[in-house]
Amino acid sequence: MPKILLVEDNEMNRDMLSRRLTRKGFQVEIAIDGGQGVDMAHSENPDLILMDMSLPVKDGWTATKEIKADDSTKDIPIIALTAHAMSGDREQALAAGCDDYDTKPIELPRLLGKIQALLGS
Repeated sequence: MPKILLVEDNEMNRDMLSRRLTRKGFQVEIAIDGGQGVDMAHSENPDLILMDMSLPVKDGWTATKEIKADDSTKDIPIIALTAHAMSGDREQALAAGCDDYDTKPIELPRLLGKIQALLGS
């Protein structure tokens, strides 16, 4: 069962997405801010990270850069999740080290396709 670290500060988004992913067969760990996300990337060794970009403590761009800069976590695929669908946001997320990008509101079939592509399943 692949383990996903969901880094999301919005309780409603967190609850909805974690329940839906669990039903699809994923083990979901939750971090509620960017600092906790970085810590849990090390302690939980997830197969993939879903990273909200607008987070307290440390934003998603900073957290992603820190995860990708560390040899022990640099190979964990990260999908940026953001309500910001502005021109250049995708490029900014990819430049920070994210492996893919998805917009909110989440369309589960689209997100699952991206997760499966990155996990190679």
